[in-house]
Amino acid sequence: MIEARHLRVLRAVAATGSFSAAARELGCTQPAVSQQMKALESAAGTPLLIRSGREMRLTEAGRALVRHAGGILAGLTAAEEEVAAIAGLRSGRVRLVSFPSGSSTLVPMALAELRAAHPGTRVSLVEAEPPGSVEMLRSGDCEIALAFRYPQVSAAAEAASGGGGEWDDLVLRPLLSDRLVGVVPEGHKLAGAGAVGIAELAGEPWIAGCPRCRGHLVEVCESEGFTPRIDFATDDYPTVVGLVGAGLGVAVLPELALESVRTKGATTLEVEPAVRREVVALTLPDLARVPAVAATLDRLERAARR
Repeated sequence: MIEARHLRVLRAVAATGSFSAAARELGCTQPAVSQQMKALESAAGTPLLIRSGREMRLTEAGRALVRHAGGILAGLTAAEEEVAAIAGLRSGRVRLVSFPSGSSTLVPMALAELRAAHPGTRVSLVEAEPPGSVEMLRSGDCEIALAFRYPQVSAAAEAASGGGGEWDDLVLRPLLSDRLVGVVPEGHKLAGAGAVGIAELAGEPWIAGCPRCRGHLVEVCESEGFTPRIDFATDDYPTVVGLVGAGLGVAVLPELALESVRTKGATTLEVEPAVRREVVALTLPDLARVPAVAATLDRLERAARR
């Protein structure tokens, strides 16, 4: 295998014409230069120098290797500088995937802080709900995935399958516990109740969210003795609130989703039993050691604490 240090020695010998002069230029001993040249010729499988008395001449193979050595060493230097810049957060790229309510609340604050501290780090954002976002992480389409799960549902599914947790192969950074609240039309008979048992909404038409949220809603309602009649389903939280505000049904939404949505025509209520979802940032074990990824995770955690 041809090593970069051997190429540097070959260039010095070619430029100076002798081992001793090359040693002086490189700041090492003449035997060290001779030893490295032997190692390079062994790796190349052919003589690179013709030794005639005190004179050193390159063979045809030696001239070819010197001709390529400049580009190889220049490329290696550029690579080393780029890696050093990434390690020092002077540059770097992070591809982030987030579910919509995380994109509108946690992500902007986190990325603003990251840009202020490390302006050379570039972050791109794509929206996807879990488990799609998690699959994007595993397939190499992003470095960080914001995701959520409902602990009660996840624990039950894990126990039923007898397998490990759905994220056991990933590095998990907990962000927050997001409470779910009821959303009813302003004119609803329970609008002023402040809190409501979810079973009190059994006869209502429902507006449900993403597939994971929809599945959780059905499980919670069935645990309270009824199956919700879902008239509308949409991943778009403003649409959910708009449909509720128009009197077309009731919904249960995460508080995080309501932070950036106008609730015109709708009223929020506490629901019992209390339900929360776990919001996390996920990455792969090797990626967690990349400085730009680690810095982004730190900013997401700080944004969640606020």
